[in-house]
Amino acid sequence: DVRPGDFLFPLLESDSHVPGLPVLAWVLRASDRGAGPLAGRSRWALLLDRVVIVQTIIMGIRGLMSFVEDHSNEFFIDLKLRDTKIIIDGYALFHRLCFNSNLELRFGGDYDSFADVVQKFFESLSACNICPYVVLDGGCDISDKKLTTLKDRAREKIQMAHSLSVGGGGYVCPLLIREVFIQVLIKLQVCFVQCFSEADRDIMTLANHWNCPVLSSDSDFCIFDLKTGFCPLNSFQWRNMNSIKGTKDYYIPAKCFSLDAFCHHFSNMNKALLPLFAVLCGNDHINLPIMETFLSKVRLPLGAASSKGRRHHRVLGLLNWLSQFADPTEALDNVLKYLPKKNRENVKELLCCSMEEYQQSQVKLQDFFQYGTYACPDALNLGLPEWVLVALAKGQLSPFISDALVLRRTILHTQVENMQQPNAHRISLPIRKIIYGLLLNASPHLENMSWNAFPLQRLAFSEVERINKNIKTSIVDAVELPMDHSDLSKLTELSLARRQILLLETLKVKQTVLDPIPTSLKLPIAVSCYWLQHTEAKAKLHHLQALLLGMLMGPLHAIINSPDKEDLQEDGAKMLYEEFQRVKEQTRPGTRLDLDTAHIFSQWQCCLQMGVYLNQLLSTPLPEPDLTRLYSGTLVHGLCQQLLTSTSAESLLSMCPEAKQLYEHLFTATKSYAPAELFLPKGKSNSKKKRQRKQSTSWSKNRVGTSDTRCWYEGSNRFGLLMVENLEEHIEASELE
Repeated sequence: DVRPGDFLFPLLESDSHVPGLPVLAWVLRASDRGAGPLAGRSRWALLLDRVVIVQTIIMGIRGLMSFVEDHSNEFFIDLKLRDTKIIIDGYALFHRLCFNSNLELRFGGDYDSFADVVQKFFESLSACNICPYVVLDGGCDISDKKLTTLKDRAREKIQMAHSLSVGGGGYVCPLLIREVFIQVLIKLQVCFVQCFSEADRDIMTLANHWNCPVLSSDSDFCIFDLKTGFCPLNSFQWRNMNSIKGTKDYYIPAKCFSLDAFCHHFSNMNKALLPLFAVLCGNDHINLPIMETFLSKVRLPLGAASSKGRRHHRVLGLLNWLSQFADPTEALDNVLKYLPKKNRENVKELLCCSMEEYQQSQVKLQDFFQYGTYACPDALNLGLPEWVLVALAKGQLSPFISDALVLRRTILHTQVENMQQPNAHRISLPIRKIIYGLLLNASPHLENMSWNAFPLQRLAFSEVERINKNIKTSIVDAVELPMDHSDLSKLTELSLARRQILLLETLKVKQTVLDPIPTSLKLPIAVSCYWLQHTEAKAKLHHLQALLLGMLMGPLHAIINSPDKEDLQEDGAKMLYEEFQRVKEQTRPGTRLDLDTAHIFSQWQCCLQMGVYLNQLLSTPLPEPDLTRLYSGTLVHGLCQQLLTSTSAESLLSMCPEAKQLYEHLFTATKSYAPAELFLPKGKSNSKKKRQRKQSTSWSKNRVGTSDTRCWYEGSNRFGLLMVENLEEHIEASELE
């Protein structure tokens, strides 16, 4: 018997711009041949079978958010928000802050600027005595019901990335934005949890338990029956705090969606009908083609309310039509009347399952915020190791790991890169293969499922990646690791030294190379060594120099903001920091994007992302770097231009000897893994460029790494605080902990 979803995995390699069409063609061909389990199935039944992988690109319910915002005076209540808990949809928040804060998106991410915006947001909440609880989406659930939605979003993201790369507009989140967001939450001690899969129902359940509002931009929250309401992010005026007259008490002006007012507008309709409205209208989870049959036959009353053009006709018509029924059972029976009798039971089952997505969740996130742990039935049923569940909940493992673990399928997100070249993630494939190898033997439950997913391909994982300006699903094989590395439940029992060896062997870096490097930069430098060894990168000397100069921003920022600072006005660290800020400011307005440079740094970020994920999976044998000040795309691209035309690394660093010494250590470590051609002068360029390149190269070769290392550890050197004496002491200290 064929059930919805049975043929999802075998069809992964078939993609098209029109969702579902290759799937249907494959199924019908198999049926027409009269072979296999599909023989004899009707074309209509086959259409139903592919329903589970046909969805929509819109986040939430199509057209609903713009409809309610057009009627904001009727459906929203003005709030002066203060003295309350608030549940925040983390995914919606970091996208909103990224896209609505005038941040540069072309150069791969100004993570320092983004971190500052996030900090200011939570400072505003604190000033109003608003206690935030951030809830983040995890990976996809075991049904993978949003796969086609995710693929459609991936295609849309590729188009926007391409637009940005050629000077147009678009919104593409930088690759590490989620990790930076989580690091800022940890730094500010904001309470947060990462759900095992999609967070919407868990957010609703927690908000109702605590009787507090939800902050999001997802129109699904207009459907949930929230006791204290839903505040859309686009009307949450956190930048415009006001004070209550005659007091020093601040509040944030906001609007709260009123479900009662909404239902009253539609003839006092039963709010229990709204989940049926959502699935008939089409949401992220389901977009049934058969519903078009229903919509083409039923006469939808538009009512007296006006809407802009035709975009709200479906929303308005469905709501008016549903309002005539007493409850969902009566309404559903009337929907089914318009469909062929033989398909009614199947459609009814699908609609009822989809409507359940709007009911209370069994998950009690309040337990996590109170006790540091919570039970997730879906996760427990998979038999995953306890340490993995705890790490996922705490955001110490990425949803990328969860998807690879549960579905053996990952999605590689496109950056602003050169669309004519192979996608930037190709460079980090060897790292991902090691990650997949560590996840091979996670649970007997998952092993049985993965065999069904890829018959006779025990090592196979699928990756959704960019090919030119479209997507393709590729099959890659995990690396088979030694027995003591292949049991995920016992991975944390390996000694720190063993885990560190696996990490560094994957990155093809010797431990001794990292000895002189500050602990906070060991992983980024190891990743940079990996990046330089791969011919795909095609990095030039000025790319490496700009990247390493950009890494100085974190240590410089730490020194400038340290409590024991002295005579800051004449401090070389501050002068260099301000010079870097000037480079950033000069790079932004109308600067043309060098596509090759953008692609090279996108490749570096892909290496860093997978290096961080592998390090996390191995329980951080190297300290996790502070990503908020590690890479600023605008700065690094600007430094590239300056290094090519008007300055050298040596002249830039002359104002701060301590930063110069740190740079020398970083350069020495990476230089040993760089291809020889990196240091060759370019062909017949103008003599000035050749002289500068020669000076820079000879300075790098003769001066980098030759200074007395002992002075690095002297107390007078403020960067010494960032160092450890050697790698062995770091290992011993960590093992003692």
